[in-house]
Amino acid sequence: MSEEGAKRLAIIATHGTLDMAYPPFILTTAAVAMEMEAAIFFTFYGLEILKKGQIDRLKVSPLANPAMPVKIPNIISMLPGMTSMATMMMNSWMRKARVPKLSELLETAQEMGVRLIGCQMTMDVMGIKKEDLIEGIEIGGAATFLEFASQKAITLAF
Repeated sequence: MSEEGAKRLAIIATHGTLDMAYPPFILTTAAVAMEMEAAIFFTFYGLEILKKGQIDRLKVSPLANPAMPVKIPNIISMLPGMTSMATMMMNSWMRKARVPKLSELLETAQEMGVRLIGCQMTMDVMGIKKEDLIEGIEIGGAATFLEFASQKAITLAF
């Protein structure tokens, strides 16, 4: 990487679903392996990823999700149990591809030094307390994330 290139990866995680939780962890751990600094700012529903005991319970909905490999009509997707079925299918695909579980990716990210920032404003709005979140989480606001992202960072949102 050239001296002029980005030295940081800054990701905003706004969704607390199984399919949207993987990219931030995969990308930030890859960035750190490439000797970049990395941070994930968890806001709104993205905070579900950081709640104690939740990360391996995240779900994916087949409803209005046209990119699902198995095409399920929306009328069928609305039936009880379809979200559980879609979640089981995705977890199965990940296991078959030998992709680590989200809890393992989270642990790896923490061990590698990825900054995990929980949005203070979102916590206030949604009544989430720091003790509701896993250990090792930094709490900060938009300014905390923007300070990190403003210094030669590639910035992405999921």
